[in-house]
Amino acid sequence: MRRPSYDTAVNAALRGLLGIARMMPYERRIPFVGAVTRGLVAPIAGYHRRSEANLRLVFPAMPPAERRRIARAAADNAGRALAEIFSGAEFIDRIREAPATGPGHAAIAEARAAGRPVILVSGHFGNYDVPRGWFAARGVEVGGLYKPLANQAFNEAYVAAIARVSTPVFERGRKGLGQMIGFLREGGVLGVLFDQRIPRAETLDFLGHPARTAFSAAELALKYDALMVPVYGIRQPDGLSFEFAAEPPIPHGDPRTMMQAATDSLAARVRARPEQYFWIHRRWKD
Repeated sequence: MRRPSYDTAVNAALRGLLGIARMMPYERRIPFVGAVTRGLVAPIAGYHRRSEANLRLVFPAMPPAERRRIARAAADNAGRALAEIFSGAEFIDRIREAPATGPGHAAIAEARAAGRPVILVSGHFGNYDVPRGWFAARGVEVGGLYKPLANQAFNEAYVAAIARVSTPVFERGRKGLGQMIGFLREGGVLGVLFDQRIPRAETLDFLGHPARTAFSAAELALKYDALMVPVYGIRQPDGLSFEFAAEPPIPHGDPRTMMQAATDSLAARVRARPEQYFWIHRRWKD
């Protein structure tokens, strides 16, 4: 069981770090938080150890030195993503001109013109709020479905930050589900991260191992005839800019097949750029 004192300390440390970073120009702020996360936060919190364990599970033949490199690069990416999300309008301005690649963009535009709802599915890869911010920069509201953080003390600040990127945001649960359904019925665009472990959910293959995965995105797409498109905010070599990739829409079918297709899409992105995945998650805890 988590101790309230621990959550309070972590909350204070994160807010203090982000507060210091906010005094820096954006170009220095993002790599600063990434470096502190990689060099200080991740070792203390045990994130490097957990990431290396996940990498060893998925890539058993990978040399230990390469696992260490990827784990540290992934922590840096996670820190950068947090700093970007907490940068609000500056983050949106930065990704306004991000190149939009992939056939999914034309399909999204067609669905929006027809008033058809759209569900953007993605995972904790690169910066997962790039799609919401990219659309927000163009005056398009993209709703976000989020799972509350385990650290309740920091959760309030985090929810406020993702709401500054784009609104509305919906908490997983009965109340949030009702609000989200109303939003979809009106032809809204919704962003869903599906790669967090949901207890008692069914398992799908993710990177060669069973992972509990909610089918809710596919079930909503089927029920409300929403277009379901895998999307990714891919960090570029400069560490600050992004590519916004939208893959072909996932055909409607049974929810398991649809979510396996989404999972396979994410797996391919992770294999191509493993240093951009959030290996710190307990994705294969079972």
